[in-house]
Parts: sequence; C-alpha cells; structure tokens
Amino acid sequence: MRRPLPRPTSARRPPGDGVALWVAFALVHAGLTWLGVVVAPASSFADVDLYRWWVHLGLDHGHWPVLDEPWVYPVGALLPMVLAGLATTWSTTGYAVAWCVLVTALDAAATLALVSRPDRPGRATAEPRVSTAGAWWWLGFLALLGPVAIGRLDAVVAPLVVLALLAARRRPAVASAVVTLGAWIKVAPGVLVLPLLAAARRPLREVVAPAAAVCAVVAGAVAAGGGLRHLTSFVTTQASRGLQVEAVAATPWVLALPWRDDVAVELNDVLITWEVHGPGTAAVAGVLDVLMVVAVAAAAGALWLARLEGRAAEALLPGALVLTLLLVVLNKVGSPQFLAWVAAPVAVALGRPGRSDRAWRRRAAAVALVAAGLTQLVFPWGYGGLLAGDWPVAVVLAARNVALVALLVVAAQGLAAVTRRTPEQRAAPAGAQPT
Repeated sequence: MRRPLPRPTSARRPPGDGVALWVAFALVHAGLTWLGVVVAPASSFADVDLYRWWVHLGLDHGHWPVLDEPWVYPVGALLPMVLAGLATTWSTTGYAVAWCVLVTALDAAATLALVSRPDRPGRATAEPRVSTAGAWWWLGFLALLGPVAIGRLDAVVAPLVVLALLAARRRPAVASAVVTLGAWIKVAPGVLVLPLLAAARRPLREVVAPAAAVCAVVAGAVAAGGGLRHLTSFVTTQASRGLQVEAVAATPWVLALPWRDDVAVELNDVLITWEVHGPGTAAVAGVLDVLMVVAVAAAAGALWLARLEGRAAEALLPGALVLTLLLVVLNKVGSPQFLAWVAAPVAVALGRPGRSDRAWRRRAAAVALVAAGLTQLVFPWGYGGLLAGDWPVAVVLAARNVALVALLVVAAQGLAAVTRRTPEQRAAPAGAQPT
C-alpha cells in the first residue's frame, strides 16, 4: 500500500513566524501612519494633502487634472487618489488616514504574496519554495525609509511591482499588465517591461499585447473624458525640471552649499520642488537626461544577451534592480520616495530559492537598508537643515547617494554574473526560454 505524500508544513520555520510577521506588519504601518498624520504631516504628507485637493476639485467642482489641464503625473495617478477620497471626508487628517489605509491594504497583498508558496496544489516539497526573508526585509525597509514610504504615490506603485515580479515567471501577461498600470500611476515601473520582454517565451503575446491593452483602455477613458490632448502632459511638464537637491548628481553642489556664495537652493514654485543652482548645474541636468536613456539601453542589451543564452529567467530580478537604480541614480530629480522603487526587486530576490546568486542578493539587501535609513534622516527630519545649508545633513545625504551608487554596482555585478557564461556553458546548447 502506497504511503500518502506528506503535506508541506511550516516545520522548517519557527512556529510563531507567521504571527510575528503580521504583528510586525501592523506595528510598522501603524507607526508610519502616526509619523505622517500626527508627528510630521506638514513635511511628510504635504503631497498627500495635494492629492486631497485635486480630488476635491474633481468630485465637487468637476475640474480634473489631465481631463481639463496638463498634469505633472500620468492620469492613472488619479485612481488611488480618488479611492482614498471616496472613503473619507475632505478634512486633511481624514484623507491622510484613508490614504494610509489604502497603502496598507496594498502592502498587505504584497506581503502575503511574498510568503505564499507557488507550488501546484497536491504536490509536496522538501522545503518551502519561498521563505519569509523577503517579507521581513520589506517591512524593515519600509520602517527605515520612514513616513515617505507610505505618504506618496510611490507607496502605491511599490507593492504593485512586488506582485508583478512574483507573477513574472508563470504569468508574464499579468505581470506586464500590472507594471503598465503602475507606469500610468508613476512612470518608473514601465522600465520593467524590458526584463519581462527578455524573459517571456512569446514576447509579443505575453508582454507587448497586455501592455498595449492597458494603454488602450487608459487612452480610451481619457479620450471619453475629453482630455486626450493632455494624456502625455506629464512628459513635457517634467522636462522643465532642474537639478533637484536630493539627486545623486547634485552631491558636489550640496556639499559646497555651506561654503560657497555661488551655490544656492531655490524653490521651483511650479513643481513645488527644491533645486540646487550653481556653476554647471544646468549642464549636468541636461547630460543626465541623455545619459539615463543610454544606460537603460545598455542594460536592455545585457538582458537580451541573457535571453540569447537561455538565461533570461535568472537575469529578470538583477536586471529589474539595475534598471530601477538607473532611474534613481541618473535622475535629475532624486526625490526621497524614489527609494521605494528599489524595494520590490530586492524583496522578491530575497525570497527566491537557490544559492548560486545568494551573494549579490544579500549585499543588495544590506546596502538598500543603509540607503533607506540615511534617506529618512534627511527627509523629513533633516530636510529643513539641508535647505538652510547645514553641513552635517549634507554629509548624510552624500553618504546616502554613495550608498545608491554602491547598490547599483552590486546589482550590475549580479546581472553580469548571469550574462557571463563559463566555457562549459557556452559549449552546451541554449535552453528554451522560460514561461
């Protein structure tokens, strides 16, 4: 008589691990909400109050961004803003709390996905395919990043990207649709279409078609509302930006700010951002616009090389992290909430099985945590001092920027390790592309 296969259990995990994780989840999100809504709303949640104002104008006065005027964000950003607005009154505090509840729900979905097992029903495995390491790291990262991790549009996009990357191998069409939706909320997730294209067995059907379908739905909805002429206004609006004070490339001028009279920080009152001005800043901002495109193209080339060698599935996560970091490190904006983009590929990579690429994943996780903690020290707690030219805060920001460059190097090493094959691997026929 055949013995029944043992059911997979969590014996390899501490008995209370799941409970502890969700208790930590609740504490982290309650703490971030308290910091943003009660302790430092003016600095941490100023953008959230701006979301409230836009939705108030739309729902109560019929005047909508994109439909009636150009906007700094893609039109999909209205979706989470309206969802938070429908659940509350128009008070500043009420809307902020509703926003935090929305972000917490999305983070809960991402956390649950990080600890869920992708195995098919009825099949026993010797040990879990996915550990809780990624989920625990995700919570630690959010806590270190601080209230900006929950009080921005990027906090909506980050859990969506976690869900997309987890679905990428088995459901690339779903992953493509989700990152495209994320790009219509905040542009950055759109770059992840590149590693999805490289990893898909049928790129046109599994990646291009779902992305095009989402874009068609968005464009159709905007056209129906009479705002088609403003659909891409976020591109031209962003083009007018200068070199923002938090940008990695602004580091030399930020360090010089306390000591030089020809360097100053000024408010861009159209976009409500602080920009650094001094000798060469305008030229650097222009160079970054070109350099980012070139660097992204180079990373896409490395991903396509991995596809040709049958290793695109292994290149998916380091490639996603490299592309994300290029958008952060080579960006003339560099807002603190951009750090949230980094979380998704690192958290998903930490939960992967296998030991061959564990080294780069652990290094990336450690450096990302350092960058997140330094970012919170600057924003919101030291931001006033930074704008006033306090050199200790400038040094902390410079250290954060160095950490971001180091993180990009670690991610690039991870991608290079995938694309660099041994002589034995070159002699073997390339495997089929993964689904």
